[in-house]
Amino acid sequence: MTNHGQVPRAPQADAAEHDRPATGRASREIAHLLPRSAPSAAGVSSRAVTALLDRLEADGVECHSVMVVRHGHVVAEGWWSPFSAERPHLLYSLTKSFTAIAVGLAVADGLLSLDDRVVDVLPDHVPADISDQGRRLTAHHLLSMTTGHDGDSLGEAWQLEPDDLTKGFLRVPFTDAAGTRHAYDNGSTYVLARMVERVTGRGLPELLDERLFGPLGVDHAEWDRVASGAAFGFHGLHLTTEAVAAFGELLLRRGRWGGEQLVPGKWVDLATSRHVETHQVEGWSDNLDTLQGYGYQFWMSRHGYRGEGSFGQVCLVVPAHDLVVVATSALAHGGETLLEPVWELLLPGLDHSDDPDDDDELAVRLRRLAIPCPQGTAERRRSVTAWLDTSPPGSALPDGTTVIVEPTDEGWLLRLGTTAPDVLIDVEVGHGAWRESSPLGRPVVAAGAWQRDAFVADLFVITTPHRVRLAVDACTGTATATWNLVPLTGPDLALHLRSPLMTRPDVA
Repeated sequence: MTNHGQVPRAPQADAAEHDRPATGRASREIAHLLPRSAPSAAGVSSRAVTALLDRLEADGVECHSVMVVRHGHVVAEGWWSPFSAERPHLLYSLTKSFTAIAVGLAVADGLLSLDDRVVDVLPDHVPADISDQGRRLTAHHLLSMTTGHDGDSLGEAWQLEPDDLTKGFLRVPFTDAAGTRHAYDNGSTYVLARMVERVTGRGLPELLDERLFGPLGVDHAEWDRVASGAAFGFHGLHLTTEAVAAFGELLLRRGRWGGEQLVPGKWVDLATSRHVETHQVEGWSDNLDTLQGYGYQFWMSRHGYRGEGSFGQVCLVVPAHDLVVVATSALAHGGETLLEPVWELLLPGLDHSDDPDDDDELAVRLRRLAIPCPQGTAERRRSVTAWLDTSPPGSALPDGTTVIVEPTDEGWLLRLGTTAPDVLIDVEVGHGAWRESSPLGRPVVAAGAWQRDAFVADLFVITTPHRVRLAVDACTGTATATWNLVPLTGPDLALHLRSPLMTRPDVA
């Protein structure tokens, strides 16, 4: 792997190593996991990165963060305000790639093998009427999602066994022989997580904290959980952008970090290699990168491989170019949308250094990234009380919710009174600036304005891809609260304001 004589591979994450000021935005000083470099010093064209940002803006892509790592150094990083460097972000199914690494740790410790059967590892979750194929399912089938289900088993498994998803998974009918066809299946990863926990005697979060996140320097990994308290495994991990980039860099180094082999190199190779071809999935974006094959909880790409989560959470690793690209987003059609600009604009800009002035201009651009606040007037003395209209699809609040907008010195206090007697959601809303509050535990960042006789506010559940647009009509006394993207765990706003989120495993 060549470094083109410019920036040597970083032997370890050294926060003190800075060739130039970091090209990005952070609301406060945080400890870095990876060293920084100017793009030109790492053979990355600043103009190419700028062109990538231009393309995303022109395509109407709502990004929340982006980070480009070359030769082990962060060369470009930015967060679209109100998102910021220190905040974790919900990764959705990018979580699966971390679960795959946990499987690799169990395999390396001699506690699990690819040929181990589900029924042998989890005998207390085997249904009485299990089929012969269900008995034959192995860790390999789960990792590669080749169990023989014709699609995601999660919903049907939940219906069959509301109190035991593993048992329900084994009861879902099989349409294909195991090992013959890939079908994207959240249930497979859920069962994998339970197998890892059984053989290691550790919860998935605790195992990864000790063996992965701690050594990487990641001091906070938050997990959403199912109602029993177990981590989803297939979804629900929250990490900062740089923590995801460090994970990508670990994979690029074949599991080695700071002189220590955290994950066996052979397992990284195995997990990130193609095991089965993939097919176009109905409802997914029609993109060539969907069709490049699947590894062990990793997607193959036209260049390299990636972990990917719903709504555009991507960790792209391109070994041939010594490159890691991470993005968090709010995209209706998934992370494949982000890959085309990387192939067309960023890759051709590698090994082409621009002038230092271009680096400086990119740094300024990255520091100024922002999602605009709602525009309008403050009208400091105006208040309104309204009742929610839930007729629009994807309502974030239930029928009977009262909506009170009270002016304050810095904006407004938004009071949402639901029909549940123990739920009162008070959200602080800024005017021309974002204000933060944590009404039920998880932070919300909000801004609003009066637009004639309507009060409009955007409420970001800031550690997720999701936000609520609240619109209050002062003339009719009605309000609507709609998601930009309805969370896959359901539309109830109150659920998503609690930390950790705990719900049944109903992610679609």
